[in-house]
Amino acid sequence: MRVLIFSVLLLFLSGFAFAQQRQYSTTDKEAIKYFAQANQSLDDHMYDDAVELLKKAIEADDKFVEAHAVLGDLLRQMRKYKASAEQYNKVIALNPDFNRAIYLRLGEEEINNAQYNESQQHLEKYLTYPNITAQNTYYAQKLIADCKFSIVAIAHPVPFKPINMGPEINTADDEYLPVATADESMLIFTRKINNNEDFYKSLKLNGKWQTATYLSNQINTPQYNEGAQSISQDGKYLFFTGCNRPDGLGRCDIYISKKNGDDWSKPFDLSPPINTPGWESQPSINSDGKTLYFVSNRKGGYGGYDIWKSTLTDKGWGEPENLGPNINTIYDEQSPFIHPDDSTLYFCSNGWPGLGGKDLFVSRLGKDGKWQKPENLGYPINSSGDENGLSLTANGSYAFFSSNNLNGYGGFDIYTFELPPNLRPHLVTYVKGTVNDAKTKAPLEAAVEIIDLQRDISVYQDYSDAKDGDFLATLTAGKNYGLNISKSGYLFYSANFSLVGHEPKNPFTIAVLLEPIEIGNKVILNNIFFDTNKFDIKPESMAELQQLISFLTVNPTLHIEISGHTDNVGNDQLNQTLSENRAKSVYSYLVANKIAATRLVFKGYGKTQPIAPNTTEEERKLNRRTEFKIIAK
Repeated sequence: MRVLIFSVLLLFLSGFAFAQQRQYSTTDKEAIKYFAQANQSLDDHMYDDAVELLKKAIEADDKFVEAHAVLGDLLRQMRKYKASAEQYNKVIALNPDFNRAIYLRLGEEEINNAQYNESQQHLEKYLTYPNITAQNTYYAQKLIADCKFSIVAIAHPVPFKPINMGPEINTADDEYLPVATADESMLIFTRKINNNEDFYKSLKLNGKWQTATYLSNQINTPQYNEGAQSISQDGKYLFFTGCNRPDGLGRCDIYISKKNGDDWSKPFDLSPPINTPGWESQPSINSDGKTLYFVSNRKGGYGGYDIWKSTLTDKGWGEPENLGPNINTIYDEQSPFIHPDDSTLYFCSNGWPGLGGKDLFVSRLGKDGKWQKPENLGYPINSSGDENGLSLTANGSYAFFSSNNLNGYGGFDIYTFELPPNLRPHLVTYVKGTVNDAKTKAPLEAAVEIIDLQRDISVYQDYSDAKDGDFLATLTAGKNYGLNISKSGYLFYSANFSLVGHEPKNPFTIAVLLEPIEIGNKVILNNIFFDTNKFDIKPESMAELQQLISFLTVNPTLHIEISGHTDNVGNDQLNQTLSENRAKSVYSYLVANKIAATRLVFKGYGKTQPIAPNTTEEERKLNRRTEFKIIAK
């Protein structure tokens, strides 16, 4: 409450120290008596009593300017914005030049009441006074920008039809900060019961969300609050905020927990350089799990709370980087949500022009690798109150948020709504697969890597689940990808797939059977590419070749045959020669990269070993391939 007392006294200190002088705008003794008693109640932190005493002072003399001013300030701190504005307007009506700070305070209250035209007039009046500090001038100009933006935004509303997610999710308690996995099979959110925040989850079965259940005793605690979470797209990692925990570094730290079967691991603090003795919170993990966005008030920011990011390296999380002045302001930026497209960031801010309080914004990553200035999501998604905690489905069509203003089940409820097309991220889809032993069909925990073939960079690296053998990765639609899966004791698996023309709402699914390392077993190198009728290895083949080199390095006793194959189109002799030259190109690349030639042989088979009929182009494409076969262990 020290902030409240300071704020109430601030108005007086700017020109009227009522406690020291007794020249009031009233001579009514009864009014002055109540006013003095109200000041004593303020000193004693008895704020409700102070409000009643000030009202009595005004009843005794309705023209008591000072009583109206103090009551307006006190109601403002109690967030009774409409009542506060009425008192400030009364002050101005009685004495327009009583105190210039009244106009600034009234302008704030009118924004809170969505009275933007009136607010702009009073703020512009405030700026006509001389000798205003640079800080207050900047703040008033910022509020005027809010008013101008709001007037235009209300005149051009965006579509907004929020739907309550129902009693399976919402209760009479507060529910907020919802996040979903990429396949929308699980929703995790925070529920507040008796001032204790814990995580709950709901699973989607047959298109319907099930009754939410307590997430885990490994993560939730009875004595601390857990909240502000981010779930990895495959649902295996939970990043969250824990405050005042004995293993923390500061007041609030970021923790991580991994899903183990049906439960979760004991969470651990991410430690420096992400966590500090300061305040770190509200994590959001990107699609490949290598970049963490979060909020901090650490040194080096632009003021208040800023959004930062840290990238995972071979040595751990890197030194956090501030997102810069196109995202952060001297005020507060919070609740980041990085969409799986890795180039669209949603967050809330009270620093950029908005409708009041914290508004929701979207920023997009430019071609220069820098975040562009944010766009307000518009009215009525944003209002004169605070909006925060927005998250999206992976397909970008729907958003989740919480509100206590929409006649729900009580307190804050979780809602969903269709996001206007111009505010959506880039189209993404997800790849969902399983990895099993080819002989026993048992699920395997194997290393999974997905490569953007055009850029020759890894966009996903993780392990399939040890219990179910499944994995899930979100990927940008409209691109070609390579897939490599490996496990000790098994031949690695190679495939490529195209999301060009793929409908984003339909996931790409794949079932992988890993063959054990045995003589005679083969691997089709699906990600080694050649131009038509040529044997020069194309650049997008490099990731696959490195995978083969790693496999031979880890298994130094293996000997392999590299074979080339063609379809049945064209001259048989030319096909034979082409297949042999392609196999030789791979052989030469391996030898050049320190794989002993004595472990390798190459051979061309032309059209003689098809794995599919040659009746369609798709079938002929399968036959045009490069393989390797284990010939000795």
